[in-house]
Amino acid sequence: MAKRDYYEILGVSKDEDAKAIKKAYRRVAMKHHPDRNPDDASAEAKFKEASEAYEVLSDEQKRGAYDRYGHEGVNAQAGGGGGGAGFGDVFGDVFGDIFGGGGRGRGPARGADLRYDLQLDLEEAAKGCKTTIRVPVKVNCGECKGSGARKGTSPINCTTCHGVGQVRVSQGFFSVQQTCPQCRGRGKMIADPCGQCYGNGQVEEQKTLSVKVPAGVDSGDRIRLSGEGEGAPGGGQSGDLYVQIVVRDHAIFERDGANLYCEVPIGFADAALGGELEVPTLDGRVKLKIPPETQTGKLFRMRGKGVAPVRGGGIGDLLCRVTIETPIKLNAKQKELMRELNESLKHDKHSPRRTSWFKGVKNFFDSFSG
Repeated sequence: MAKRDYYEILGVSKDEDAKAIKKAYRRVAMKHHPDRNPDDASAEAKFKEASEAYEVLSDEQKRGAYDRYGHEGVNAQAGGGGGGAGFGDVFGDVFGDIFGGGGRGRGPARGADLRYDLQLDLEEAAKGCKTTIRVPVKVNCGECKGSGARKGTSPINCTTCHGVGQVRVSQGFFSVQQTCPQCRGRGKMIADPCGQCYGNGQVEEQKTLSVKVPAGVDSGDRIRLSGEGEGAPGGGQSGDLYVQIVVRDHAIFERDGANLYCEVPIGFADAALGGELEVPTLDGRVKLKIPPETQTGKLFRMRGKGVAPVRGGGIGDLLCRVTIETPIKLNAKQKELMRELNESLKHDKHSPRRTSWFKGVKNFFDSFSG
């Protein structure tokens, strides 16, 4: 009996791309899989037919030969053999991302990534620094070179998966291949464990690393040290180490992006008469001029005295908020002078905000009594 057209079997046109062909095969295979249609020879035949069609159309060279010469072209390219993909090769490859793995073994697993919290002072984060950290990591055992087997011996094939790293299990209507639970996909078992690592292939040690912190980092930024994470058993690639920046609270400054903020306490006389103060910056001391009649909460901007962020964008500013400090622990003479000064200032022109506030309060209460 003549074979059906592969495109007709999957229900796609000849100009469909690989993605559409794969999607069509999923649909047909799910519908006719033998586990879903027990004792149905017709469904089993259609499932095998769809698998054969996908095995050819998913391969660029086989599809080209089929498009030009039909079934005979595929047979000739295969050396006279028929198509017919196996369940593990075709169905497992297509549905492996859903059911937990295809039918082929996997290479060595990658080592785990690690995180290390690096605490820095604001000055270190703003200007950058170089520091040394000690990180506990798992590395391949030097005694057995990461194999897990005692020196002079070798791992043996897993008795469950026979070295494949995969086992076939039933999941509902389907029989799919998954990672072997015995060897965890390695395909090997340790018959005579290493006395140093007890068969794990890894030991824990303190690794000393030098970290170069770029200028302008802030809390939450990460520095990746490639390959400095945990080693991978079986010779796989080591993971990465992510150094997480944590900037400590500062006694004077508070950072917000590129800008720095600080509070500058000033005396009553300096606020009223004006003056000049020394304020700190990350680059040293600078002069800050306080104009006469400065009110508490006034914000002074010192341009270019902030932080240059690590991702660029220019240097920020230092914003100084002045707060007028009330004198405490006055002696008798000072108290008398303050009373005299207060008496002399009882005029609207000296305290316009206070005067307007009291007028507002008076009007507020008058509105209730009226």
